[in-house]
Amino acid sequence: MGEVIEIGSTPVTSRGASVAPTPPISAPPSQYHSPSLSRSPLLSSVDHIQPENASKTPLSSTPKTSTPKIRTPRFITPLGSPLRRALHLTKLDPQDAWLPITESRNGNAYYAAFHTLCSGIGIQALVLPVAFTILGWTWGIINLTVAFIWQLYTLYILVQLHESTETGMRYSRYLQLCTATFGEKLAKWLALFPIMYLSGGTCVALIIIGGSTSKMFFNIVCGGTCSAQPPTTVEWYLIFTSAAVLLSQLPNLNSIAGVSLIGAITALAYCTLIWVISVAKGTLPEISYNPVRGNTEIIRIFDILNALGIIAFAFRGHNLILEIQATMPSDEKHPSRVPMWKGVKVAYALVAASLFPLAIGGYWAYGQKIPKEGGMLTALYAYHGRDTSQFLLGLTSLFVIINAVSSFQIYAMPMFDDMESKVIQRTKKACPWWLRAIFRAMFGYGCFFVAVAIPFLGSLAGLIGGIALPVTLAYPCFMWLKVKKPTMYSPMWWLNWVLGVSGMALSGVLIAAGIYVIIDTGIEASFFKPH
Repeated sequence: MGEVIEIGSTPVTSRGASVAPTPPISAPPSQYHSPSLSRSPLLSSVDHIQPENASKTPLSSTPKTSTPKIRTPRFITPLGSPLRRALHLTKLDPQDAWLPITESRNGNAYYAAFHTLCSGIGIQALVLPVAFTILGWTWGIINLTVAFIWQLYTLYILVQLHESTETGMRYSRYLQLCTATFGEKLAKWLALFPIMYLSGGTCVALIIIGGSTSKMFFNIVCGGTCSAQPPTTVEWYLIFTSAAVLLSQLPNLNSIAGVSLIGAITALAYCTLIWVISVAKGTLPEISYNPVRGNTEIIRIFDILNALGIIAFAFRGHNLILEIQATMPSDEKHPSRVPMWKGVKVAYALVAASLFPLAIGGYWAYGQKIPKEGGMLTALYAYHGRDTSQFLLGLTSLFVIINAVSSFQIYAMPMFDDMESKVIQRTKKACPWWLRAIFRAMFGYGCFFVAVAIPFLGSLAGLIGGIALPVTLAYPCFMWLKVKKPTMYSPMWWLNWVLGVSGMALSGVLIAAGIYVIIDTGIEASFFKPH
């Protein structure tokens, strides 16, 4: 008991003639994360305890430097103590050190705030005033507030569930947590498609938005003075995609922290510019704030559901929270959930400071005249394109483009991670740089092909968004119930059951509304003809 024994990440070879079976790789209790200082998942040889020779050598003939001294954990306790026995050694996944999400574990609260803000606010927030035209002032503000608090709570749940103090496991990807909670088969049915859509589908939408806004920016800057032939819409998509693919060569999630910072700043900037300019110009003549009512009861119901869907879809990024938290170091004394939650609180304070003025100010300025397609951005150019400085209009467009390129990186990272994991599982070694570059180019230009081939994908956003909504509002509540097992009929038990069931119900009615809209209004299926 009096002797302090240092332990390493690999077992020491037995001194006897027979070698004992090698136990699974484990880490000191101070390490909840895979090694990430190199591309190799195993510690370098200088960090290992070297096995002693089978034949004993005199003590005088053994140099003192023959066995390198390993680093001990932040706290040292005898192996026989109750505290040491109570701790679980964390199993390492050697492949984690080779994958772009978990390759670097040097993140912090600032990086978390950058990534969360960049992924949590985007162009979809500009259509929030459209929901107010149906719900009106009172119900619009109430529903926006409830949705903000609801998704912030599910975000908190995900941050808490990222690491288990009982098993010592870190769930570095949303699908991993779903699999551990619901089982592999059920997790694939429930979460695989929504998660892939929230990554790949968002990247396709960003190409459409970025390419279209680039065309708009060119027209503002060039005006009628340019003699050169402007690029076509498809060519703008290609230019935007090429820029995104070039930037995607940054190796891992931590390496794009600066990109996420730029994306977060530009998102805040264009949201603020749009609502400030709109409010400064005052209300439009002859506007009305009376809620829009359909001709039939069915149309009214589905209009309300569509408005609720717009508010629910304004908040995004839950499928990336576990991945962002995975970039942080973690141990018993300094769990990653503490800096992660600090970063999330700062990020969502800024999200609220952007979304609420955007929704309220936009509805005040345009009322029922707010365009359904494009929302505030379209309204700004349609109603104030001539009486607003071209510099401000061009700057707003430029901010939208930069934010789209930056957001592409963080939303594409789970797809990059998945593609590389398939190779690593087969080859049992890190993905070479040239293959990584090919994968990322293939994904980027694959999204470009979908954006060109199916430009009406936005018409299906309500239907597909309804399928993906439980990832944000329902699944985290059910995972909390399964993992934490709160006392039956306790306040936490009731809260998570009510929110989980409500989220699934809302998803169901939004899917029904999306199907109804497609059947009622139809879809202009213009393949390979982007507008």
